[in-house]
Amino acid sequence: MEESKIALCAIFLLILSPSLVYAGDIVHQDDKAPKKPGCDNNFVLVKIPTFIGGMEEMEFVGVGARFGPTLESKEKRANQTRLILADPPDCCSKLKNKVSGEAILVHRGNCSFTAKTNVAEAAGASAILIINYHMALFKMVCEDAEDDIDIHIPAVMLPQDAGTSLEDSIKKNSNVSVQLYSPQRPLVDVAEVFLWLMAVGTILCASYWSAWSAREAAIEQDKFLKDASEEYLNTEANRPGGIVEISTTSAILFVVIASCFLVMLYKLMSYWFIEVLVVLFCIGGVEGLQTCLVALLSCFRWFQHAGESFVKVPFLGAVSHLTLAVSPFCVAFAVLWAVFRRISFAWIGQDILGIALIITVLQIIRVPNLKVGTVLLGCAFFYDIFWVFVSKWWFKESVMIVVARGDHSGEDGIPMLLKIPRMFDPWGGYSIIGFGDIILPGLLVAFALRYDWLAKKNLRAGYFLWAMIAYGLGLLITYVALNLMDGHGQPALLYIVPFTIGTFLTLGKKRGDLKNLWTRGEPERPCPHMEELQQKQQPLQSSQ
Repeated sequence: MEESKIALCAIFLLILSPSLVYAGDIVHQDDKAPKKPGCDNNFVLVKIPTFIGGMEEMEFVGVGARFGPTLESKEKRANQTRLILADPPDCCSKLKNKVSGEAILVHRGNCSFTAKTNVAEAAGASAILIINYHMALFKMVCEDAEDDIDIHIPAVMLPQDAGTSLEDSIKKNSNVSVQLYSPQRPLVDVAEVFLWLMAVGTILCASYWSAWSAREAAIEQDKFLKDASEEYLNTEANRPGGIVEISTTSAILFVVIASCFLVMLYKLMSYWFIEVLVVLFCIGGVEGLQTCLVALLSCFRWFQHAGESFVKVPFLGAVSHLTLAVSPFCVAFAVLWAVFRRISFAWIGQDILGIALIITVLQIIRVPNLKVGTVLLGCAFFYDIFWVFVSKWWFKESVMIVVARGDHSGEDGIPMLLKIPRMFDPWGGYSIIGFGDIILPGLLVAFALRYDWLAKKNLRAGYFLWAMIAYGLGLLITYVALNLMDGHGQPALLYIVPFTIGTFLTLGKKRGDLKNLWTRGEPERPCPHMEELQQKQQPLQSSQ
Protein backbone atom coordinates (compact mmCIF):
# COMPACT_ATOMS: atom_id res chain seq x y z
CA MET A 1 0.00 0.00 0.00
CA GLU A 2 2.85 2.41 0.72
CA GLU A 3 4.27 1.96 -2.79
CA SER A 4 0.90 2.73 -4.36
CA LYS A 5 0.61 5.94 -2.34
CA ILE A 6 4.06 7.09 -3.41
CA ALA A 7 3.33 6.30 -7.07
CA LEU A 8 0.08 8.22 -6.90
CA CYS A 9 1.83 11.21 -5.36
CA ALA A 10 4.40 11.19 -8.15
CA ILE A 11 1.64 11.15 -10.78
CA PHE A 12 -0.32 13.92 -9.18
CA LEU A 13 2.68 16.15 -8.62
CA LEU A 14 2.77 16.26 -12.42
CA ILE A 15 -0.96 16.80 -12.74
CA LEU A 16 -0.92 19.73 -10.29
CA SER A 17 0.87 21.70 -13.02
CA PRO A 18 -2.06 24.14 -13.52
CA SER A 19 -1.21 26.56 -10.72
CA LEU A 20 -3.15 29.80 -10.53
CA VAL A 21 -6.18 31.55 -9.10
CA TYR A 22 -8.85 32.53 -11.56
CA ALA A 23 -12.29 34.10 -11.63
CA GLY A 24 -12.98 34.79 -15.34
CA ASP A 25 -12.38 37.99 -17.32
CA ILE A 26 -15.15 40.55 -17.83
CA VAL A 27 -12.88 43.39 -18.99
CA HIS A 28 -10.37 42.81 -21.79
CA GLN A 29 -7.64 45.46 -21.92
CA ASP A 30 -6.12 44.93 -25.35
CA ASP A 31 -3.07 47.07 -26.14
CA LYS A 32 -2.71 45.57 -29.62
CA ALA A 33 -6.08 46.74 -30.95
CA PRO A 34 -5.64 50.38 -32.15
CA LYS A 35 -6.85 53.18 -29.90
CA LYS A 36 -7.64 56.74 -30.95
CA PRO A 37 -9.93 59.56 -29.76
CA GLY A 38 -13.51 58.30 -29.83
CA CYS A 39 -12.28 54.70 -30.13
CA ASP A 40 -10.58 53.93 -26.82
CA ASN A 41 -13.05 51.82 -24.80
CA ASN A 42 -11.98 48.65 -23.06
CA PHE A 43 -13.63 45.52 -24.42
CA VAL A 44 -16.29 44.54 -21.87
CA LEU A 45 -18.67 41.61 -21.74
CA VAL A 46 -22.30 42.67 -22.12
CA LYS A 47 -25.40 40.94 -20.77
CA ILE A 48 -28.37 40.92 -23.14
CA PRO A 49 -31.63 39.74 -21.51
CA THR A 50 -34.26 39.09 -24.20
CA PHE A 51 -37.99 39.65 -23.67
CA ILE A 52 -40.72 38.17 -25.88
CA GLY A 53 -44.21 39.55 -25.36
CA GLY A 54 -42.95 41.35 -22.24
CA MET A 55 -41.67 38.13 -20.59
CA GLU A 56 -37.96 37.41 -20.20
CA GLU A 57 -37.16 34.28 -22.19
CA MET A 58 -33.38 34.04 -22.51
CA GLU A 59 -30.13 35.88 -21.90
CA PHE A 60 -27.12 36.18 -24.18
CA VAL A 61 -23.60 37.51 -23.67
CA GLY A 62 -21.83 39.77 -26.16
CA VAL A 63 -18.79 42.03 -26.19
CA GLY A 64 -18.83 45.83 -26.39
CA ALA A 65 -17.01 47.72 -29.15
CA ARG A 66 -13.92 49.90 -28.87
CA PHE A 67 -16.13 52.87 -29.88
CA GLY A 68 -19.45 54.27 -28.68
CA PRO A 69 -20.71 55.25 -25.21
CA THR A 70 -20.07 53.29 -22.02
CA LEU A 71 -22.83 50.83 -21.20
CA GLU A 72 -24.91 50.98 -18.03
CA SER A 73 -23.64 48.69 -15.25
CA LYS A 74 -26.95 48.23 -13.36
CA GLU A 75 -29.72 46.08 -14.80
CA LYS A 76 -32.47 48.17 -13.23
CA ARG A 77 -31.14 51.30 -14.98
CA ALA A 78 -30.82 49.65 -18.40
CA ASN A 79 -33.67 50.55 -20.79
CA GLN A 80 -35.73 47.78 -22.34
CA THR A 81 -35.63 48.49 -26.07
CA ARG A 82 -37.52 46.85 -28.94
CA LEU A 83 -35.28 44.86 -31.31
CA ILE A 84 -35.83 44.81 -35.08
CA LEU A 85 -34.03 43.36 -38.10
CA ALA A 86 -32.03 45.67 -40.36
CA ASP A 87 -32.93 46.05 -44.05
CA PRO A 88 -30.48 45.56 -45.70
CA PRO A 89 -29.20 42.92 -43.25
CA ASP A 90 -25.57 44.12 -43.37
CA CYS A 91 -26.52 47.74 -42.56
CA CYS A 92 -23.86 49.04 -44.94
CA SER A 93 -26.25 51.40 -46.77
CA LYS A 94 -29.22 53.55 -45.81
CA LEU A 95 -31.89 51.49 -44.04
CA LYS A 96 -35.13 50.89 -45.90
CA ASN A 97 -37.21 50.14 -42.81
CA LYS A 98 -38.37 52.88 -40.45
CA VAL A 99 -36.42 53.10 -37.20
CA SER A 100 -37.50 55.19 -34.22
CA GLY A 101 -35.41 54.47 -31.14
CA GLU A 102 -35.27 50.67 -31.59
CA ALA A 103 -32.16 48.53 -31.39
CA ILE A 104 -31.31 46.86 -34.68
CA LEU A 105 -29.87 43.42 -35.39
CA VAL A 106 -27.41 43.28 -38.30
CA HIS A 107 -24.94 40.85 -39.88
CA ARG A 108 -21.18 41.26 -39.89
CA GLY A 109 -19.39 41.89 -43.19
CA ASN A 110 -19.25 44.07 -46.36
CA CYS A 111 -18.22 47.25 -44.47
CA SER A 112 -16.50 48.35 -41.28
CA PHE A 113 -18.07 48.17 -37.83
CA THR A 114 -18.05 51.96 -37.49
CA ALA A 115 -19.76 52.35 -40.92
CA LYS A 116 -22.59 50.03 -39.81
CA THR A 117 -22.96 51.90 -36.53
CA ASN A 118 -23.01 55.32 -38.26
CA VAL A 119 -25.77 54.11 -40.64
CA ALA A 120 -27.79 52.76 -37.70
CA GLU A 121 -27.38 55.96 -35.70
CA ALA A 122 -28.33 58.13 -38.69
CA ALA A 123 -31.49 56.06 -39.15
CA GLY A 124 -32.53 56.68 -35.52
CA ALA A 125 -31.49 53.39 -33.84
CA SER A 126 -30.67 53.43 -30.13
CA ALA A 127 -28.20 50.50 -30.32
CA ILE A 128 -26.77 48.05 -32.81
CA LEU A 129 -26.22 44.31 -32.29
CA ILE A 130 -23.84 42.76 -34.83
CA ILE A 131 -24.00 38.99 -35.45
CA ASN A 132 -20.61 37.37 -35.92
CA TYR A 133 -20.24 34.64 -38.55
CA HIS A 134 -18.45 32.42 -35.97
CA MET A 135 -19.50 31.01 -32.62
CA ALA A 136 -16.79 33.06 -30.89
CA LEU A 137 -16.91 36.75 -30.01
CA PHE A 138 -14.88 39.24 -32.02
CA LYS A 139 -13.40 42.54 -30.84
CA MET A 140 -14.83 45.43 -32.84
CA VAL A 141 -12.19 48.11 -33.48
CA CYS A 142 -11.83 51.17 -35.70
CA GLU A 143 -10.07 51.14 -39.06
CA ASP A 144 -6.62 52.73 -39.31
CA ALA A 145 -7.89 55.39 -41.77
CA GLU A 146 -10.77 56.43 -39.51
CA ASP A 147 -9.76 59.50 -37.52
CA ASP A 148 -12.92 61.50 -36.82
CA ILE A 149 -15.03 59.05 -34.83
CA ASP A 150 -18.10 60.43 -33.10
CA ILE A 151 -20.53 57.61 -32.31
CA HIS A 152 -23.27 58.00 -29.69
CA ILE A 153 -25.01 54.59 -29.69
CA PRO A 154 -23.63 51.35 -28.19
CA ALA A 155 -22.42 48.57 -30.49
CA VAL A 156 -22.30 44.95 -29.27
CA MET A 157 -20.97 41.85 -31.03
CA LEU A 158 -23.01 38.63 -30.66
CA PRO A 159 -21.84 35.04 -31.33
CA GLN A 160 -23.48 33.35 -34.30
CA ASP A 161 -25.78 31.06 -32.30
CA ALA A 162 -27.14 33.93 -30.19
CA GLY A 163 -27.75 36.10 -33.27
CA THR A 164 -29.53 33.28 -35.11
CA SER A 165 -31.77 32.66 -32.10
CA LEU A 166 -32.71 36.35 -31.91
CA GLU A 167 -33.41 36.44 -35.66
CA ASP A 168 -35.77 33.47 -35.38
CA SER A 169 -37.54 35.05 -32.40
CA ILE A 170 -38.10 38.34 -34.27
CA LYS A 171 -39.47 36.53 -37.34
CA LYS A 172 -41.92 34.54 -35.17
CA ASN A 173 -42.93 37.36 -32.81
CA SER A 174 -43.61 41.02 -33.48
CA ASN A 175 -42.63 42.15 -29.97
CA VAL A 176 -39.02 41.27 -29.07
CA SER A 177 -37.06 43.61 -26.82
CA VAL A 178 -33.62 43.58 -25.16
CA GLN A 179 -31.64 45.22 -22.40
CA LEU A 180 -27.93 46.02 -22.68
CA TYR A 181 -25.80 46.37 -19.57
CA SER A 182 -22.33 45.39 -18.38
CA PRO A 183 -22.35 44.63 -14.62
CA GLN A 184 -19.17 44.96 -12.61
CA ARG A 185 -17.79 42.30 -10.32
CA PRO A 186 -17.98 42.90 -6.56
CA LEU A 187 -14.67 43.93 -5.00
CA VAL A 188 -14.67 40.78 -2.87
CA ASP A 189 -16.84 37.70 -3.34
CA VAL A 190 -17.65 35.31 -0.50
CA ALA A 191 -16.28 32.50 -2.68
CA GLU A 192 -12.77 33.97 -2.46
CA VAL A 193 -12.99 34.15 1.33
CA PHE A 194 -14.02 30.49 1.59
CA LEU A 195 -11.39 29.44 -0.95
CA TRP A 196 -8.72 31.25 1.10
CA LEU A 197 -9.92 29.47 4.26
CA MET A 198 -9.92 26.11 2.45
CA ALA A 199 -6.34 26.56 1.20
CA VAL A 200 -5.00 27.75 4.58
CA GLY A 201 -6.97 25.10 6.50
CA THR A 202 -5.73 22.31 4.22
CA ILE A 203 -2.08 23.27 4.77
CA LEU A 204 -2.73 23.62 8.51
CA CYS A 205 -4.18 20.10 8.81
CA ALA A 206 -1.52 18.53 6.59
CA SER A 207 1.31 20.26 8.49
CA TYR A 208 0.13 19.01 11.89
CA TRP A 209 -0.29 15.49 10.57
CA SER A 210 3.18 15.57 9.01
CA ALA A 211 4.75 17.00 12.19
CA TRP A 212 3.01 14.45 14.40
CA SER A 213 4.30 11.61 12.19
CA ALA A 214 7.83 13.04 12.28
CA ARG A 215 7.74 13.38 16.08
CA GLU A 216 6.50 9.80 16.50
CA ALA A 217 9.30 8.61 14.22
CA ALA A 218 11.86 10.62 16.25
CA ILE A 219 10.59 9.09 19.50
CA GLU A 220 10.92 5.61 18.01
CA GLN A 221 14.42 6.44 16.79
CA ASP A 222 15.51 7.63 20.25
CA LYS A 223 14.03 4.50 21.79
CA PHE A 224 16.02 2.23 19.45
CA LEU A 225 19.20 4.22 19.99
CA LYS A 226 18.77 4.14 23.74
CA ASP A 227 18.39 0.36 23.62
CA ALA A 228 21.51 0.20 21.40
CA SER A 229 19.71 -2.03 18.89
CA GLU A 230 22.33 -3.31 16.46
CA GLU A 231 19.58 -4.34 14.05
CA TYR A 232 18.30 -0.74 13.98
CA LEU A 233 21.77 0.81 13.65
CA ASN A 234 22.55 -1.39 10.66
CA THR A 235 19.38 -0.38 8.76
CA GLU A 236 18.02 2.81 7.29
CA ALA A 237 15.05 2.80 9.59
CA ASN A 238 15.68 6.36 10.74
CA ARG A 239 12.80 7.72 8.73
CA PRO A 240 9.11 6.70 8.67
CA GLY A 241 8.05 4.21 6.00
CA GLY A 242 6.34 5.50 2.86
CA ILE A 243 7.93 8.95 3.02
CA VAL A 244 9.53 10.50 -0.07
CA GLU A 245 12.09 13.28 0.45
CA ILE A 246 12.66 15.64 -2.47
CA SER A 247 16.25 16.37 -3.50
CA THR A 248 17.58 19.51 -5.20
CA THR A 249 17.85 17.66 -8.51
CA SER A 250 14.32 16.28 -8.33
CA ALA A 251 13.02 19.78 -7.43
CA ILE A 252 14.49 21.19 -10.65
CA LEU A 253 13.43 18.14 -12.64
CA PHE A 254 9.88 18.45 -11.35
CA VAL A 255 9.44 21.91 -12.91
CA VAL A 256 10.85 20.70 -16.24
CA ILE A 257 8.55 17.66 -16.34
CA ALA A 258 5.57 19.70 -15.11
CA SER A 259 6.17 22.17 -17.99
CA CYS A 260 6.21 19.31 -20.51
CA PHE A 261 3.03 17.90 -19.00
CA LEU A 262 1.35 21.33 -19.14
CA VAL A 263 2.18 21.71 -22.84
CA MET A 264 0.82 18.20 -23.45
CA LEU A 265 -2.41 19.17 -21.68
CA TYR A 266 -2.60 22.33 -23.80
CA LYS A 267 -2.00 20.54 -27.11
CA LEU A 268 -4.20 17.51 -26.41
CA MET A 269 -7.02 19.35 -24.64
CA SER A 270 -10.24 17.67 -25.73
CA TYR A 271 -13.27 15.90 -24.30
CA TRP A 272 -11.61 12.48 -24.15
CA PHE A 273 -8.45 13.87 -22.56
CA ILE A 274 -10.49 15.53 -19.81
CA GLU A 275 -12.15 12.15 -19.23
CA VAL A 276 -8.69 10.59 -18.72
CA LEU A 277 -7.84 13.32 -16.20
CA VAL A 278 -11.14 12.69 -14.40
CA VAL A 279 -10.25 8.99 -14.05
CA LEU A 280 -6.77 9.84 -12.71
CA PHE A 281 -8.23 12.39 -10.34
CA CYS A 282 -10.74 9.83 -9.03
CA ILE A 283 -7.96 7.29 -8.42
CA GLY A 284 -5.93 9.84 -6.49
CA GLY A 285 -9.03 11.12 -4.69
CA VAL A 286 -9.98 7.60 -3.56
CA GLU A 287 -6.46 6.98 -2.22
CA GLY A 288 -6.37 10.36 -0.50
CA LEU A 289 -9.85 10.08 1.02
CA GLN A 290 -9.16 6.54 2.19
CA THR A 291 -5.83 7.54 3.81
CA CYS A 292 -7.41 10.52 5.60
CA LEU A 293 -10.44 8.56 6.84
CA VAL A 294 -8.32 5.67 8.12
CA ALA A 295 -6.00 8.08 9.98
CA LEU A 296 -8.97 9.97 11.44
CA LEU A 297 -10.94 6.91 12.53
CA SER A 298 -7.83 5.29 14.04
CA CYS A 299 -7.81 8.09 16.62
CA PHE A 300 -10.97 6.61 18.18
CA ARG A 301 -10.59 3.54 20.37
CA TRP A 302 -13.60 1.84 18.73
CA PHE A 303 -11.62 1.58 15.46
CA GLN A 304 -8.10 1.01 16.82
CA HIS A 305 -8.28 -2.78 16.67
CA ALA A 306 -9.57 -2.70 13.07
CA GLY A 307 -6.78 -0.31 12.14
CA GLU A 308 -4.07 -2.49 13.71
CA SER A 309 -5.21 -5.87 12.37
CA PHE A 310 -4.21 -6.74 8.80
CA VAL A 311 -5.17 -9.16 6.07
CA LYS A 312 -3.22 -10.04 2.93
CA VAL A 313 -4.84 -8.87 -0.31
CA PRO A 314 -3.53 -10.04 -3.72
CA PHE A 315 -1.44 -7.37 -5.51
CA LEU A 316 -1.79 -5.01 -2.52
CA GLY A 317 -0.09 -6.90 0.28
CA ALA A 318 -1.05 -6.37 3.91
CA VAL A 319 -4.14 -4.15 4.26
CA SER A 320 -5.84 -3.23 7.53
CA HIS A 321 -9.44 -4.24 8.14
CA LEU A 322 -10.29 -0.56 8.62
CA THR A 323 -8.91 0.27 5.17
CA LEU A 324 -11.01 -2.51 3.63
CA ALA A 325 -14.08 -1.17 5.42
CA VAL A 326 -13.75 2.46 4.21
CA SER A 327 -12.55 1.66 0.67
CA PRO A 328 -16.01 0.89 -0.82
CA PHE A 329 -17.33 4.20 0.50
CA CYS A 330 -14.39 6.12 -1.01
CA VAL A 331 -14.76 4.39 -4.38
CA ALA A 332 -18.53 5.00 -4.42
CA PHE A 333 -18.02 8.67 -3.52
CA ALA A 334 -15.52 9.21 -6.35
CA VAL A 335 -17.66 7.35 -8.91
CA LEU A 336 -20.78 9.34 -7.97
CA TRP A 337 -18.85 12.59 -8.36
CA ALA A 338 -17.49 11.52 -11.77
CA VAL A 339 -20.95 10.57 -13.04
CA PHE A 340 -22.75 13.67 -11.73
CA ARG A 341 -19.87 16.17 -11.95
CA ARG A 342 -21.81 18.49 -14.29
CA ILE A 343 -24.60 19.26 -11.81
CA SER A 344 -24.54 22.57 -9.95
CA PHE A 345 -23.31 21.31 -6.56
CA ALA A 346 -20.74 18.78 -7.83
CA TRP A 347 -17.98 21.22 -6.82
CA ILE A 348 -18.47 20.05 -3.21
CA GLY A 349 -17.44 16.49 -4.08
CA GLN A 350 -14.53 17.74 -6.19
CA ASP A 351 -13.25 19.87 -3.29
CA ILE A 352 -13.55 17.00 -0.78
CA LEU A 353 -11.58 14.64 -3.03
CA GLY A 354 -9.05 17.38 -3.84
CA ILE A 355 -8.43 18.37 -0.22
CA ALA A 356 -8.02 14.72 0.83
CA LEU A 357 -5.53 14.20 -2.02
CA ILE A 358 -3.54 17.34 -1.12
CA ILE A 359 -3.34 16.38 2.57
CA THR A 360 -2.13 12.88 1.62
CA VAL A 361 0.53 14.25 -0.74
CA LEU A 362 1.79 16.66 1.94
CA GLN A 363 1.94 13.77 4.41
CA ILE A 364 3.98 11.54 2.11
CA ILE A 365 6.24 13.97 0.22
CA ARG A 366 8.61 16.17 2.24
CA VAL A 367 11.37 18.69 1.72
CA PRO A 368 14.37 17.70 3.91
CA ASN A 369 15.77 21.22 4.39
CA LEU A 370 15.34 24.88 3.50
CA LYS A 371 17.76 24.62 0.58
CA VAL A 372 15.57 22.10 -1.28
CA GLY A 373 12.43 24.05 -0.38
CA THR A 374 13.95 27.28 -1.74
CA VAL A 375 15.04 25.61 -4.99
CA LEU A 376 11.61 23.97 -5.46
CA LEU A 377 9.61 27.14 -4.80
CA GLY A 378 12.08 29.29 -6.72
CA CYS A 379 11.71 27.12 -9.83
CA ALA A 380 7.93 27.02 -9.35
CA PHE A 381 7.93 30.84 -9.05
CA PHE A 382 9.42 31.27 -12.55
CA TYR A 383 7.36 28.36 -13.89
CA ASP A 384 4.14 30.07 -12.79
CA ILE A 385 5.08 33.46 -14.25
CA PHE A 386 6.23 31.95 -17.55
CA TRP A 387 3.14 29.84 -18.24
CA VAL A 388 0.62 32.48 -17.13
CA PHE A 389 2.18 35.60 -18.69
CA VAL A 390 5.19 34.90 -20.92
CA SER A 391 3.60 31.97 -22.78
CA LYS A 392 1.27 34.46 -24.52
CA TRP A 393 4.18 35.57 -26.73
CA TRP A 394 4.71 32.05 -28.12
CA PHE A 395 1.22 30.54 -28.04
CA LYS A 396 -0.88 33.74 -28.51
CA GLU A 397 -2.76 32.90 -25.28
CA SER A 398 -1.94 32.04 -21.69
CA VAL A 399 -1.27 28.29 -21.64
CA MET A 400 -1.93 27.98 -17.90
CA ILE A 401 -5.31 29.76 -18.07
CA VAL A 402 -6.43 27.80 -21.15
CA VAL A 403 -5.59 24.49 -19.44
CA ALA A 404 -7.25 25.48 -16.15
CA ARG A 405 -10.46 26.52 -17.95
CA GLY A 406 -10.46 23.38 -20.09
CA ASP A 407 -10.89 25.37 -23.31
CA HIS A 408 -11.74 23.35 -26.45
CA SER A 409 -12.80 20.38 -24.31
CA GLY A 410 -16.52 21.02 -23.82
CA GLU A 411 -15.96 20.59 -20.05
CA ASP A 412 -16.02 23.12 -17.22
CA GLY A 413 -12.26 23.02 -16.56
CA ILE A 414 -9.92 20.27 -15.43
CA PRO A 415 -10.65 18.53 -12.11
CA MET A 416 -7.25 19.26 -10.46
CA LEU A 417 -8.58 22.45 -8.88
CA LEU A 418 -10.41 23.57 -5.77
CA LYS A 419 -13.36 25.72 -6.77
CA ILE A 420 -16.35 27.51 -5.27
CA PRO A 421 -19.18 29.23 -7.19
CA ARG A 422 -19.09 33.03 -7.07
CA MET A 423 -22.23 33.63 -5.02
CA PHE A 424 -22.75 37.39 -5.36
CA ASP A 425 -21.16 37.90 -8.77
CA PRO A 426 -23.67 38.91 -11.50
CA TRP A 427 -21.50 37.04 -14.01
CA GLY A 428 -21.55 33.84 -11.95
CA GLY A 429 -18.77 31.34 -12.62
CA TYR A 430 -16.26 29.89 -10.16
CA SER A 431 -13.30 31.11 -8.16
CA ILE A 432 -10.58 28.48 -8.44
CA ILE A 433 -7.15 27.70 -7.06
CA GLY A 434 -4.72 25.14 -8.50
CA PHE A 435 -3.37 22.26 -6.45
CA GLY A 436 0.16 23.57 -6.98
CA ASP A 437 -0.63 26.81 -5.12
CA ILE A 438 -1.38 24.73 -2.01
CA ILE A 439 0.95 21.73 -2.27
CA LEU A 440 4.22 23.50 -3.19
CA PRO A 441 4.19 26.17 -0.44
CA GLY A 442 2.54 23.61 1.86
CA LEU A 443 5.67 21.45 1.67
CA LEU A 444 7.70 24.30 3.15
CA VAL A 445 5.10 25.18 5.80
CA ALA A 446 4.92 21.52 6.90
CA PHE A 447 8.73 21.45 7.08
CA ALA A 448 8.58 24.47 9.41
CA LEU A 449 6.25 22.73 11.87
CA ARG A 450 8.30 19.51 11.84
CA TYR A 451 11.41 21.53 12.66
CA ASP A 452 9.63 23.44 15.46
CA TRP A 453 8.35 20.27 17.12
CA LEU A 454 11.68 18.46 16.93
CA ALA A 455 13.46 21.59 18.27
CA LYS A 456 10.75 21.90 20.98
CA LYS A 457 10.09 25.52 20.03
CA ASN A 458 6.87 27.20 21.07
CA LEU A 459 4.59 28.82 18.50
CA ARG A 460 6.03 32.35 18.67
CA ALA A 461 9.67 31.25 18.87
CA GLY A 462 9.29 28.79 16.00
CA TYR A 463 8.92 29.17 12.24
CA PHE A 464 5.57 27.54 11.52
CA LEU A 465 3.34 30.40 12.71
CA TRP A 466 5.23 32.95 10.64
CA ALA A 467 5.38 30.68 7.58
CA MET A 468 1.62 30.13 7.86
CA ILE A 469 0.98 33.88 8.15
CA ALA A 470 3.28 34.53 5.18
CA TYR A 471 1.37 32.01 3.05
CA GLY A 472 -1.98 33.49 4.07
CA LEU A 473 -0.82 37.04 3.26
CA GLY A 474 0.63 35.96 -0.08
CA LEU A 475 -2.61 34.25 -1.08
CA LEU A 476 -4.61 37.26 0.14
CA ILE A 477 -2.57 39.61 -2.04
CA THR A 478 -3.15 37.21 -4.96
CA TYR A 479 -6.90 37.70 -4.59
CA VAL A 480 -6.46 41.48 -4.34
CA ALA A 481 -4.49 41.39 -7.61
CA LEU A 482 -7.15 39.12 -9.12
CA ASN A 483 -9.89 41.66 -8.41
CA LEU A 484 -7.76 44.61 -9.55
CA MET A 485 -7.22 42.75 -12.86
CA ASP A 486 -11.00 42.17 -13.26
CA GLY A 487 -10.80 38.42 -12.76
CA HIS A 488 -7.86 37.74 -15.10
CA GLY A 489 -6.01 34.63 -13.87
CA GLN A 490 -3.08 35.34 -11.57
CA PRO A 491 0.00 33.16 -10.86
CA ALA A 492 -0.47 32.77 -7.11
CA LEU A 493 3.13 31.66 -6.55
CA LEU A 494 4.26 35.07 -7.84
CA TYR A 495 3.00 36.50 -4.54
CA ILE A 496 3.21 33.47 -2.20
CA VAL A 497 6.85 32.45 -2.83
CA PRO A 498 8.50 35.80 -1.91
CA PHE A 499 6.45 35.93 1.29
CA THR A 500 7.18 32.38 2.48
CA ILE A 501 10.84 32.12 1.42
CA GLY A 502 11.56 35.70 2.50
CA THR A 503 10.05 35.10 5.95
CA PHE A 504 12.03 31.88 6.44
CA LEU A 505 15.37 33.36 5.36
CA THR A 506 14.91 36.55 7.40
CA LEU A 507 13.90 34.77 10.62
CA GLY A 508 16.54 32.05 10.20
CA LYS A 509 19.34 34.60 9.81
CA LYS A 510 18.08 36.73 12.68
CA ARG A 511 17.88 33.74 15.06
CA GLY A 512 21.13 32.12 13.95
CA ASP A 513 19.39 28.96 12.69
CA LEU A 514 19.85 29.59 8.97
CA LYS A 515 22.83 27.27 8.46
CA ASN A 516 21.09 24.44 10.27
CA LEU A 517 17.80 25.02 8.43
CA TRP A 518 19.57 25.28 5.08
CA THR A 519 21.62 22.08 5.32
CA ARG A 520 20.45 19.69 8.05
CA GLY A 521 16.79 20.62 8.10
CA GLU A 522 16.39 19.40 11.65
CA PRO A 523 17.72 20.53 15.04
CA GLU A 524 20.82 18.91 16.49
CA ARG A 525 19.74 16.37 19.08
CA PRO A 526 22.21 14.73 21.48
CA CYS A 527 22.48 10.96 21.47
CA PRO A 528 20.24 9.36 24.16
CA HIS A 529 23.34 7.68 25.66
CA MET A 530 25.00 11.09 26.11
CA GLU A 531 21.83 12.48 27.75
CA GLU A 532 21.81 9.60 30.25
CA LEU A 533 25.53 10.08 30.94
CA GLN A 534 25.04 13.82 31.55
CA GLN A 535 22.12 13.14 33.89
CA LYS A 536 24.28 10.71 35.92
CA GLN A 537 27.19 13.17 36.09
CA GLN A 538 25.05 16.09 37.33
CA PRO A 539 24.45 14.63 40.85
CA LEU A 540 28.18 13.82 41.18
CA GLN A 541 29.16 17.39 40.26
CA SER A 542 26.62 18.89 42.66
CA SER A 543 27.88 16.66 45.54
CA GLN A 544 31.45 17.81 44.97
